[in-house]
Order: sequence, then structure tokens, then C-alpha cells
Amino acid sequence: MIERTVWVQAPARLHLGMLDLEGGLGRRFGGLGVAVERPVVRVAVRPASDFTVRGPWAERVRAVAERFFEAARAAGRPTPPGAVIEVHQVIPAHVGLGSGTQLHLAVVEALTHMVGWNLTVVELCRLAGRGRRSGVGTWTYLHGGLVLEGGRRTDGTDIGPAPLLGRYVLPPAWRFVLVIPRESRGIHGDVEEEAFARGISMDAETVGRLCRLVLMQFLPALLEGNVTAFGQAMTEIQQIVGDAFAPVQGGRYANPVSAACVEALLELGAAGAGQSSWGPTVYGLAVDEDHAERLAAALRRRPGPNGRPLAETVTVEVVAPDLHGRRLWVEE
Repeated sequence: MIERTVWVQAPARLHLGMLDLEGGLGRRFGGLGVAVERPVVRVAVRPASDFTVRGPWAERVRAVAERFFEAARAAGRPTPPGAVIEVHQVIPAHVGLGSGTQLHLAVVEALTHMVGWNLTVVELCRLAGRGRRSGVGTWTYLHGGLVLEGGRRTDGTDIGPAPLLGRYVLPPAWRFVLVIPRESRGIHGDVEEEAFARGISMDAETVGRLCRLVLMQFLPALLEGNVTAFGQAMTEIQQIVGDAFAPVQGGRYANPVSAACVEALLELGAAGAGQSSWGPTVYGLAVDEDHAERLAAALRRRPGPNGRPLAETVTVEVVAPDLHGRRLWVEE
């Protein structure tokens, strides 16, 4: 057991879309996502005589930690009576950046390292309570970069997260312009569960179009460093997925501000643009830092759909892709 403080820092992720809501080949969902350097989750844990949780989302973190300790003791792992868990940074909640998944995984992995328990990815997800639908958050947490995952079995026999089909490194110069509307939150919790239970779907032709875009344009363009072709494929993928989710979220994008920002980013010269998960966060792809900063500055000056300058209603930030995934270290 490690008596010192264990730190874990994990990047946010952009979810670029689910690929198969039809499920005719025995798997459903699938997905693409990319880790970005900011915002981040950062947690620290150390053994203690009882439980103390400090920082945001304390009740949620305590529940995750108690589940972990119960499982560790049931497995015969030596554990302290408790732990001090400090949450120093979190990703904004319910904006489409993977806040819950990254936090849960970070807390569990920090505690795992503290007690010297080597968990498989399946066990990590089970104890964190994540990965039941999309594996994008899990794989971007572990590896960073851009990930492609293969969906869940429709018969429910999966024992872990959706399988990782590929992990790719984005050109380090590429940047994303993140745009987060300040006055809205994306669909989550019971509303999200109900949406999938009602059967959000695609026809087989639409699924085929998505998969063809991924295999024949999106990934080849990435490997060739062709930002134009990559961005075009990314934009079309996001439009198709957004239309599939429109009956639930009220349109292709989460709200009029998000929609206006995607349109503006494309008009201003972004290589591609879309919405992350349920939003409301949207993003634009830029070829480098200078291009991204110009896009961000121009977007802030644009009027929004309500007539107010977008700078008053959204947060705009330029971020690099994260190429490493979570970082773990120990200090005195």
C-alpha cells in the first residue's frame, strides 16, 4: 500500500458521434472521440483513518470511493480504514465533455494505485460505474488521442466497455476551438436513459454512410494529415448523427446558440465543426494555433441568434488534442 499521495489528472473528451443506432449486425452504438488537453479532472488520494472528501461533487465521489473499498475488501485486498480524497479540478458538468466518466475513472484508479490493486479495464469500468453504452470516455481516459470503438452487443452479453478498434494520434499542430454556451446544459441522467429506451434509431443506409465516411475518408485523411478532408468527414458525420438525435434534443444541435456557433465556425473557415455528445458544447477544427485563435476571436465578435454578442453568452477556448490520456504520479 502506498502511504503517500496519489494524483491522477485526466483530460476532457469530445464525443464525435455514434455510428450505428440500427444494430442489425449484432452490435449497437460504436463511436468516435478525441481527448483534449483542457479542461481536466485532477484528484488526489491518500490513506487515512476515516473518509474525508474535499472539493466539488463530494457526495458523488464518496459513493464511488465506498463502492471501491467494499469491492477491494471483498477481494481480500489490504486497505486502510479510509482515505482523504481531494478533488482539485473538475470538467464542467453536463456540457458534453465527459465530466462524470473522467471523474469516476480518476477516483477509482487513484484508489487502486493507493492499495496496490491491478485492475483490468473491465474491472475499472465496473467499479467506476461507467462504459455501459459508449466506450469513448474510457478509451480517451486511458490512452488519449482519437479513438474508434466497436459498440455494444445487442444481446447484452458484454462483460466490459465497447472494444477499442483503433487509437490514433492527431497531428500535434491541430487545434480545437471549444465553444460552451453558459446558459444551457445537455441532456443527461434519467432523460438520457429514457431517450435511448424510446429507441433512437437510424436506418441501415444511414449507418452504412457513417461507416463509409469513417473508413474511407475520416481515418485515411487523419493518417495523411489532410485537415480539409478530415474536417469535411467529421462535419458530415456530426450532421448525420445530429439529425438522428433531433427528435430528442429538438434539432440537429442542442439549442439555437450551439447551432449558430457551428454555422459561424464553418463560415469563418474552420476545417470542420460539430457538437460533442448531447452538447451544448460545440467545436471547430483548426489547422494550427494561429488559425484557431483567429477563429476564436472572430466568433466572439459575432452576434448570436438572440442578438447578443456571442462573447456574452458562450465561453470560447482554444485547446490542443491530448495525446497521452490520464497521468498518474505519487508525491510526498
